[in-house]
Amino acid sequence: MLSCLLSFAQLNANQQRMEKRIAELAQFGKDANGRGYRVAYTKGDIEGRNYFISLMKNAALEVSIDAAGNIIGKRKGKNASLKPIAFGSHIDMVPDGGNYDGCVGSIGGLEIIEILNEKNIITEHPLELIIFSNEEGGTDGSAAMVGHFKEEALQLKSQSGLTIAEGIKAIGGNPSNIKLAARKKGDLTAFLELHIEQGGLLEKAKLQIGIVEGIVGIEHWEVTVDGFANHAGTTPMNMRSDALLAASKFIVAVNEEINKVKGRQVGTVGKIAAQPGAFNVIPGKVILGLEIRDLDYNKIWQLYKSIEQRAKAIETASGTKFTFTYQTNPSKPALTDKTIQDKIITSTKSLGFTYQYMQSGAGHDSQEMAMIAPVGMIFVPSVAGISHSPKEFTKGIDMANGANVLLQTILLIDKNK
Repeated sequence: MLSCLLSFAQLNANQQRMEKRIAELAQFGKDANGRGYRVAYTKGDIEGRNYFISLMKNAALEVSIDAAGNIIGKRKGKNASLKPIAFGSHIDMVPDGGNYDGCVGSIGGLEIIEILNEKNIITEHPLELIIFSNEEGGTDGSAAMVGHFKEEALQLKSQSGLTIAEGIKAIGGNPSNIKLAARKKGDLTAFLELHIEQGGLLEKAKLQIGIVEGIVGIEHWEVTVDGFANHAGTTPMNMRSDALLAASKFIVAVNEEINKVKGRQVGTVGKIAAQPGAFNVIPGKVILGLEIRDLDYNKIWQLYKSIEQRAKAIETASGTKFTFTYQTNPSKPALTDKTIQDKIITSTKSLGFTYQYMQSGAGHDSQEMAMIAPVGMIFVPSVAGISHSPKEFTKGIDMANGANVLLQTILLIDKNK
């Protein structure tokens, strides 16, 4: 297996070409102040997509847009009976976002096609480069591709100001027949995604490649703390039922319970609203947002139960009442395929790169694609761990390293017909 990789040692990503395309793509969607605003379905998104489609066509890909607005570039293989190996990411961004999230994987995927074209290599399997629509708004494109998109969501308003249906239509999709975008399990041999890490672990450890074991599950609860609103000047401290004080103890308890358990789980209280919100009134009600993430779905719920028990103790001591309301939009963990993980490691080692296993704390299109195909994810360092920010940056050499690992992994998968 290693000898196969060594025979392709002359295949190298063109770092300068990747950097140039990152810079060119970054020009689409800038607002009046020069900030990135290539939010899905906006004018900038449409222009960026058109730019990318032109690059795909120039690379001799057969390009189409499916009913969900996903851009699909196909390259024929030697054996038409084999299922395609797919790879790609997205190019839409969050408001005032960075130029690398999603774009590195998209441009890296295109770089694979360019290298194969330049070396006149035809793979056994057909290849598909997929640029998913509206990843940042809820992985809508990939959800539709795996038949996981809920049609009622078409009427929801997106960040662009358009409804999802209007947005899909604006980018060339067909929301009336969005089910046509769905593929069946087994339609793809594999799906791979190259992505910036969106954290500082690789940079801190001075490592070049992250082999993703899986994408974490995410669960949300709205937590209401009911106390008793009263005059802040006339109510003695020992006679208060202060909802905000109880809520603050709860926030500390969440942090303690999450840290008690060994692992890489995270728990966050990222939303807080105190009522009535006046200097001279003891808060009578507080609404919090609790989020727990981990690769082990059972652990998420075990942590929740321990947090719930801590809340009961705070409730008794403070004379308040805690109510947990589960937010019914769970994001289940998605494990990457072990066989593909092993191929990524083989490729990484053959190229002499350092690496570590890691989990993804953020959601990705791969999380959806895992429902219909074996998936693999490759992380490259993000400087200072900054993401979803104009300061987001990944070095050109790291982008090229990631593309080289992606290419070698695709070639390894291609050998296993």
